[in-house]
Amino acid sequence: MQLQANFPLLTFNTFGIAAQAKQFVSVETVDELRDVFIQYPNEPKFILGGGSNMLLTKNIEALVVHLNIKGKEIVSETENEVVVRGMAGENWHEFVLWTLSQNYGGLENMSLIPGNVGTTPVQNIGAYGKEIKDNFVSCLAFDRSTHELKTFNRDDCAFGYRESIFKNKVKDQYIIVSVDFCLSKTNHQINTAYGDIQAELAKNEITNPSIQEVSKAVIAIRQSKLPDPKELGNSGSFFKNPVISKAEFAPIHQKFPDMKYFEVSPTEVKVPAGWLIEQCGFKGQRFGDAGIHKNQALVLVNYGQATGQEILEVAQKIQATVLETFGISIEAEVNII
Repeated sequence: MQLQANFPLLTFNTFGIAAQAKQFVSVETVDELRDVFIQYPNEPKFILGGGSNMLLTKNIEALVVHLNIKGKEIVSETENEVVVRGMAGENWHEFVLWTLSQNYGGLENMSLIPGNVGTTPVQNIGAYGKEIKDNFVSCLAFDRSTHELKTFNRDDCAFGYRESIFKNKVKDQYIIVSVDFCLSKTNHQINTAYGDIQAELAKNEITNPSIQEVSKAVIAIRQSKLPDPKELGNSGSFFKNPVISKAEFAPIHQKFPDMKYFEVSPTEVKVPAGWLIEQCGFKGQRFGDAGIHKNQALVLVNYGQATGQEILEVAQKIQATVLETFGISIEAEVNII
């Protein structure tokens, strides 16, 4: 465990932004994490996971603590279910593939989501009809003030759409070091409600899919729509899908009858942000080295040398145009640093 000064973060963020950390250290155990907080109590700290859900608009004038704690294990199991644990530094997709290799069901719809296990509860990540909260049991978190570990169960986390207690009430107070999930061993609940998954399975003439086949379908869909960060800098979906009241939505829908939407409660609907952005003509546009992906309007990309500030300006231009056109505000899903 060694501190490094003026450390380049280019390969530590999936947007490929050439920012620097004032100081940098990588920790591989909870004890090392605790030591950093004990040895450097007065240094401002920035916790870095997989770097997949952030946009760096400037250098980080702090001690960047890279959470590189690895490991996965079975915590407990019955005839029908198993609780598995992933440490914070495990790559999420590789963790999902590991569960599928054991024939454990529950995470297959969230295949190929970028990032690490430790940040999944913060954002309550989700895709194709599934969210982390559906299989979440608990997480173990390091208290930045007391240096003790605390367990948060599902109710404690107050999960919402791309929301959790870690994004608001206890933001910056805890660092998640491991996450436990309850998965099925038998009678897997296959979720193929989304049309894209159904179409991909039909294309491969699969009528009774296994969890592995659902995962392969999701991977194929994501690869067809989303660029590989190793080839084109991006952070996946940049914006949240806005959730608005039906009362607010009714006059907008009357004005734009082709607008896509999904009912999420008796009083609310979710509108696909990608559809809104595409209707505003942004899909595939490029502003210097910052742009919007040609296959998915939700994804902002770095074509090479874009700065974080340039990408942020594109995001703000999109937000302003969507608001002016449809009267709907769209929020960034990505953390702006």
